[in-house]
Amino acid sequence: MAVDDKHISYRIYLVAVFIFVMAIAIVVKLTNIQWVEGNYYRKLAKQRTVRNFVIPANKGNIYSADGSLLATSIPNYEIRFDSKAPKEENFEKYIKPLSDSLAVIFDRPSGYYQNELRRARNNKNRYYLIARKLSYTDYVRVKGFPLFNLGAFKGGIIVEQETVRKHPIGKIAERTIGYDRIDPVTGVEVGKGIEWAFKSYLNGKDGKILKQKIAKGQWKPIRDLNEVDPIDGYDVISTIDVFIQDIAHHALLKQLQDYEADHGCVVVMETETGHIKAISNLGRQEDGSYTETINYAVAESHEPGSTFKLVDLMAILEDKVADTSTVYDSNGGVIKYYGRAVRDSHTGGYGKISLARGFELSSNTVMVQAVYDNYKNNPTKFVNHIRSFGLDKPLGLHFKGEGRPIIPHPGDKIWSGISLPWMAFGYSVSVTPMQTLAFYNSVANNGVMVRPQFVSEIKEWNKTIKKFDTEVINPRICSPETLKKVRAVLGNVVKKGTASKLYSKDFPMAGKTGTAMVNYNKAGREGMYYASSFVGYFPADHPKYSCIVVVHKPNTAMNNYYGADVAGPVFKRIAQKIFTDAPSTNKIKRLDLKITKQENSYNKFDVESNKKPKLIPNLKGMPGMDAIALLENLGLKVKVNGVGKVKKQSLQAGESISKNATIVLELS
Repeated sequence: MAVDDKHISYRIYLVAVFIFVMAIAIVVKLTNIQWVEGNYYRKLAKQRTVRNFVIPANKGNIYSADGSLLATSIPNYEIRFDSKAPKEENFEKYIKPLSDSLAVIFDRPSGYYQNELRRARNNKNRYYLIARKLSYTDYVRVKGFPLFNLGAFKGGIIVEQETVRKHPIGKIAERTIGYDRIDPVTGVEVGKGIEWAFKSYLNGKDGKILKQKIAKGQWKPIRDLNEVDPIDGYDVISTIDVFIQDIAHHALLKQLQDYEADHGCVVVMETETGHIKAISNLGRQEDGSYTETINYAVAESHEPGSTFKLVDLMAILEDKVADTSTVYDSNGGVIKYYGRAVRDSHTGGYGKISLARGFELSSNTVMVQAVYDNYKNNPTKFVNHIRSFGLDKPLGLHFKGEGRPIIPHPGDKIWSGISLPWMAFGYSVSVTPMQTLAFYNSVANNGVMVRPQFVSEIKEWNKTIKKFDTEVINPRICSPETLKKVRAVLGNVVKKGTASKLYSKDFPMAGKTGTAMVNYNKAGREGMYYASSFVGYFPADHPKYSCIVVVHKPNTAMNNYYGADVAGPVFKRIAQKIFTDAPSTNKIKRLDLKITKQENSYNKFDVESNKKPKLIPNLKGMPGMDAIALLENLGLKVKVNGVGKVKKQSLQAGESISKNATIVLELS
């Protein structure tokens, strides 16, 4: 019996020691958690229940050169309700007036909202959805409703904001204004436009707001104020002119549709400044429609064909190895180099003609002979001219995805015996339409080559942050003597050359046609197609604008794919529409002269108009851009949703205008 008692005592001691050790371990662990690792666990707990969320800054607007809105950020708001936040007395006191207010703005019965809000409170719903996609004006109204005006903690209102980018003029120039796109074939990001290139100015700085986790992965703001307020981005003033852009876009679109072409581009540039006034890039979709896809004018480098012959003429005249009057035999329209034939588009050739006439008629045989005969012993000299013209390197535009030119050089792997003659009529080389335009623009600009420019200014409201001045790439692309001859020949191309169908005695234009066979590899299918182009400037005597049009893969079943017939009419329509439709400007002398009768009449009107209160006008049916201009002149801030004409306005017609008030327009 004593032995059994002794064994029991040992067991009790053993258990006691074990419990004591466990207690010590627990105390040690708790001490470690509390004091040694306490900061870590407190930080971890806070991260899981309280977190900083980013408040995206509003992007700056993008404006056209004439002040039209091209891209803007529209804030959308989502309102939710934390039904557990309000005290019972406040909830019961304000539920009916809150429901009445919600019923008015969202067009539902007050009883519906009373039932929904009570159900949310009974279910302890801390994230009940009130409304989505509210405009700023509606958000402010809802925030001021009974109960909600007590704030997040007392009133239970939860506000979520997102920013949506809108293009008020629709798809026109959307590719240049900017959006993100991955080329489906190459997987490469293709030129993102102004939005991407100037994002450091447009994006602003994001803010922060502290939120607490409530339930089911939902978060609500801890306080009404932000931890860090977002700073809006600057506005970007582009060089685009909406009037010219509209003309260029629709002229190109019509021609693509008429010729069932695969894609095309058009660019209009102001001669002296290099400002791009219009750019359109349209590609055919599977349903036969055309839309802005790839920035072909900037990104697509390909063999230009006959528009490259200006390089031949300018190099030859600069080196004085031949003159415009030098005669060449077109050899029946066929001439061979290393067993490969160079042919004229005109069967039988043109007989014996001058170099100038060969250029005007775009004779391949004449231009190739002129280059090959004079540079075959020193092809590097000819290639160096191309480099001096700046055609061997990208223009250095702000846009991502600018196409890279290809200019063979003696000694390169791609150089061969036919490289020189083939380069003479625009093959074995590759340049972008924008490069070709910059080169021709230098002829129009008295020999000064300027960099194409898409943005003129960065602004914060009316304050200029940065100006972009005209950049000169080459101050003298050739001698004045060469320039004079080249301009005369380019004028004759339209008067009596391949582009004679474009000639108008009342409106002189100058330029060069081009028709090239282009290799393509689309969706794994290789082949050849025609690319028709025209590049030049207008008016020919005093150039104001230069322009290039390129149409890829016109339907050859129509038996017409030449640059003069496919691309030329687009150029002509743009040139003539700009100068016939644009409002005329008359110079008025003695602007400082005051007429007493007019001054008295104006002062009387000014006094009378100031007596009357300013009222909100009825804007329904008015074009969006006109409405914006009218409202801003009245001192109002304007927010726009959609494109087209005004169908709804947040401030009703006849209301008095409050200082710094904001009006929201919904466009059809």
